[in-house]
Amino acid sequence: MRSRSNSGVRLDYYQRILYSTIIKNQHAVTGLIPASPDQGHAWIRDNVYAAMSIWTLAMAYKKNADLDEDRAKAYELDQSVVKIMRGLLMCMMRQVEKLERFKYSQSPKDALHAKYSIEDYNTVVGDNEWGHLQIDATSLYVLMLSQMTASGLQIIFTLDEVAFIQNLVFYIEAAYRIPDYGIWERGDKTNHGLPELNASSIGMAKAALEAVNDLDLFGARGGPASMIHVLADEAQNCQAVLESMLPRESNSKEIDAALLSIVGFPAFAVEDPELIHKTKECIRRKLQGRYGCKRFLRDGYKTAREDPRRQYYEPWELHIFETIECEWPLFYIYFILDGLFSGDKVQAEEYYEALEEIVIRTENGLKLLPEMYAVPPDKVEAEKANPHSQERVAVGKIPQMWGQSLYVLSCLLKEGFVAVGELDPMNRRLITEKKPDLVVQVVILAEDKQIQEKLREYDFDVNTVSEVMPIEVHPARVLSEIYAQLGKNRKLKLSGRPSHDVGLLSTSKLYMLGDKIFAFTPQFSDPHEFYLAADTNLLLNMFHTDIAFLRTSWRQLGRPTITIILHKHMWGDIDAKKELPQSVIATLKKLKSGYTTGARVELGNIKDFLSTSCVTQLNFLANTESGDIEGLVIRESRNARIHALHAFLRYIRSSCLQVRISACSICSTRSRITRACVRLVCPSTRGDLVGGHCGATRPYAAS
Repeated sequence: MRSRSNSGVRLDYYQRILYSTIIKNQHAVTGLIPASPDQGHAWIRDNVYAAMSIWTLAMAYKKNADLDEDRAKAYELDQSVVKIMRGLLMCMMRQVEKLERFKYSQSPKDALHAKYSIEDYNTVVGDNEWGHLQIDATSLYVLMLSQMTASGLQIIFTLDEVAFIQNLVFYIEAAYRIPDYGIWERGDKTNHGLPELNASSIGMAKAALEAVNDLDLFGARGGPASMIHVLADEAQNCQAVLESMLPRESNSKEIDAALLSIVGFPAFAVEDPELIHKTKECIRRKLQGRYGCKRFLRDGYKTAREDPRRQYYEPWELHIFETIECEWPLFYIYFILDGLFSGDKVQAEEYYEALEEIVIRTENGLKLLPEMYAVPPDKVEAEKANPHSQERVAVGKIPQMWGQSLYVLSCLLKEGFVAVGELDPMNRRLITEKKPDLVVQVVILAEDKQIQEKLREYDFDVNTVSEVMPIEVHPARVLSEIYAQLGKNRKLKLSGRPSHDVGLLSTSKLYMLGDKIFAFTPQFSDPHEFYLAADTNLLLNMFHTDIAFLRTSWRQLGRPTITIILHKHMWGDIDAKKELPQSVIATLKKLKSGYTTGARVELGNIKDFLSTSCVTQLNFLANTESGDIEGLVIRESRNARIHALHAFLRYIRSSCLQVRISACSICSTRSRITRACVRLVCPSTRGDLVGGHCGATRPYAAS
C-alpha cells in the first residue's frame, strides 16, 4: 500500500476542516448551506464564499493527486461547488418576476431576496422584513460564476439560464446609482433600514460586469447564444463613482473593512495603486485591532452596550459604541490574501501569525474562525479609557462560514497548493498594471457630396456615408435598440435590456453581424436626439472632451474608433457661405496633426481601421426566439428615430413649454414643436417640419 505524501496529508487535513464545518451541512437536495446548523436559512454571500473554498480545495487535489482516491475527491468537491452555485441560481430564478420589475423600478421591494430556505429554494421572510437589496451579493455570485466557468466548471446548463444570467447583469449594471442595504444588510449605520450608496456594492458590481463580459457560460462547448454581453459604459460609470467615493464607504460610514474585498481579492475593482494603498492604510489606522478589524466606526452590533430588544439605534447613542466595536478576524484573512496576491510575503506572514493567535482549536486539532471578538461587559470602561488594552471573548457564530471558507482558501494558497492564477483565471489581479499608450482612431464622414467637395477645397479628403458601404453607419440610439434584444426570453417572461442610452465606449467599437459591419456615431452628435447638437461650437467642444475621456477610460482590446458625420446644419446654408466655419477647420487640422487634448489620434478611412479597431459580434441577434433577424437593424433604426422624436415631444409636454401646431410640408403629418427647437423632422418621411403653421400658440401642460 502506497503511503501518503506530506502534501496529501495536509490536503486531507483541510478537507476534514471543510467537511466538519461546511460540507456536512450542505442540503442533499438543494445543495444550499445554512449559515449555522440550527438555522435553515442560506445567504447568497455566505454560500458563494463556501463554494470558493471547496473549489480551491478541488483544484489543490487535482494538482497534488497521489492516489486515484484524490482524483475522486477532486471530482466530488467540484460537483459540490456546482450544486451550491446551481442551488443559488434556482433560488433566484424562482423570483424572475421580481428581477423583471426591478430593471425598471429599481425599488428595494422588487429586489431579489438575500436569503432562502435550504429545503425548497423558497423565500423565508417577506419583501419588507429584511434588507434584501444587496447588490454586492448578487454581483459576487456573477463574479465567481465567471471565474469558476473560466476554470472549466460547467454550472449553466440551458439557454434559459443564460438569459437569466444576462438579466442579472442588467440587475447590477446600475449599481453606481442605486442605494442598497450593503454588505451588512442594514443600510446606514444607525440601522434605521435606510439604503444608501455603498462603495463595496459598486466595486463588486464593476468587477462582476468586467469579468462576465464576453464570457461563454457553456465554456468550450458553447457558441454565440451562450455568450454574455455587457456595455462597457456601465462598468466605467461604476468605476467613476467608486473612485470618487474611496476610501469612504457610504454617506454614513467614513470607512469600512468590507472595502478590502474590493481593492483586493476577490473583486480587484480599483485600478489606481495609490487609491488602493490609501484605502488599506485608512482601514489599518482606523479599524484594525488585536483580534481583527472593526466593520466600521461606532458599530454597535453584538457589543455589550447594544440593546438586543431594539433593531434600530438613535443617532445620539452611537457614541456609546466608540472604541468597543467588535473586531472581526475575517479581515485579517483579506490582508493575508492581499499580501499573497501582491507578492508581499512579509504582510501575509505578519497577519497569518496574528490570525493563528486568535483561531479556536478543537479537541481533534481543527482550527475554527469565530465570527467576532467583543469586549466583556465588565471591561467596557477600562477599554474605553485605554483602547486595545482588554482581553476580548469570541461571540457570534463559531465558526462563521464566510470567514472559515476564506481561512481554508488562504491556507491552501499560502502553502502553495494552488497558485494565484488558478484562483483568478480571469486575471483581475493585473488590473493595476500600466496600460500602453492609446491611439484614438477618428473617422470623419460627409453627409453628402456637397459637403465632401467643400472639405476638399481645404485639403481634407473624406468619404461620404454612402461611400463606406458595405460598412453601415447608424446613430447611437439604434445600438440601444439593438441591445434591447439581449436577454429576451418568452418562457421566463423577461423583456431584455431596458433601452437606455448607450455611451461613448460602446459607440467607439465596430460591430459585426454575419458578414455585415456596423459603426455608430456618438450620442452627443445626434441632432435628432436633442437640439443642442445643432450648435457647432458646442458639438466640437464635446468631441474634444470625449477624445480625452477615451484616452483615460478605454480598457477594451483594440483601439477605439469614433465616427463623426458632418451635417449641413453645422453651418446653416452651405450654398450661401463660401467658407466653412473656422472651428470645424481648426478641429480637422488638429486631428490631422496627430494630437488633440493630450491624446494621440489617427485620422483616416474606416476601412483602413478594420484590423486595429475593437470589434464586437452581434451574433446574439441571430438567436432571438422568433428567429427573424432579416432587416432587424434597418427596422430598429426606423423605430428608434420615431421613438427619439416622441421622447423629445414628451419632454416638451412635461416642461409646459409654448408649442406651435405644425404640419409636415411633405406629408401633412401634424406635430408639435417648440419655438426654441432648431430643427425637427417628420417621423414618417424624415422631411423637415418647415411649413403649414396654423399660427395657434398655446401652453401645453404635462399630461
